[in-house]
Amino acid sequence: MAIQWWQILLLTLYAGYQILDELQIYSAFSQPVFAGLVTGLVMGDVTAGLIIGGSMQLTILGVGTFGGASRIDANSGTVLATAFSVGLGMNPEQAIAAIAVPVASLMIQMDILGRFTNTFFAHRIDSNIEAMNYKGIERNFLLGAVPWALSRALPVFFALSFGGGFVDNVVGYLNTDLKWLGDGLSVAGAVLPAVGFAILLRYLPVKKHLAYLILGFVLTALLTTVFGNIQLLGGAVAGVAKDFAPAFTNLPMLAIALIGFALALNEYKKSIAQPAVVKDRSQETNEGEIEDDEI
Repeated sequence: MAIQWWQILLLTLYAGYQILDELQIYSAFSQPVFAGLVTGLVMGDVTAGLIIGGSMQLTILGVGTFGGASRIDANSGTVLATAFSVGLGMNPEQAIAAIAVPVASLMIQMDILGRFTNTFFAHRIDSNIEAMNYKGIERNFLLGAVPWALSRALPVFFALSFGGGFVDNVVGYLNTDLKWLGDGLSVAGAVLPAVGFAILLRYLPVKKHLAYLILGFVLTALLTTVFGNIQLLGGAVAGVAKDFAPAFTNLPMLAIALIGFALALNEYKKSIAQPAVVKDRSQETNEGEIEDDEI
């Protein structure tokens, strides 16, 4: 199906909003999984949006913008990949590798351009601070949001407005003459979440909490196997008893989340109790000391 004008408008507005949310608002709508959800709702296929958004979320788990460095714009990549995947009937895994990741990498240049343009308003704010012009500070602060929003909104708008034919031709080639490349891109898109986990494990204190990592892996494997068999049994029963509705799909993740919460709560209690113990010991050691006045 073709991408409608109102869908282009809504996705363009969301693309401009999501970078402002990431910088100032912090409502979590600037995450790729939410970008996939919003785009999926607009395009009418939430499943494809969550698949692409979730995969891109896993890809950037361990990526940060330390020291003002630019990173790949996974949100814009998710928006375009989901829109073209639904609009052109493209496989979500293929859209991740062929559209989401390349677009996210190219958007680094737009991020740099947004930062560069925003320095104009930053210098004006500095001048207004010296002049004690509070209205000028507020005005230029708000104006500084314009280049940030345009750095995401304009590429998404032009890509959705004029890029459909080009992407349609690319999809046609990937499914016919270059089917081997399309299959390779699908495999690469499925592997990308593993890259995100690898980056995350690189920065997490894995050696310090290796026991929890092993425990979490074993529990996940066991619970997935147990509840998977229960789900198969429930499906078999549902085939015989029409009134039986199995609802075991989310039980593995719910059980894992509860166990993780219990372990985190236990660690938190230990962390807040430890300083109190140290304080008591220090009081015990100081209690028996003889002051200079007593000699």
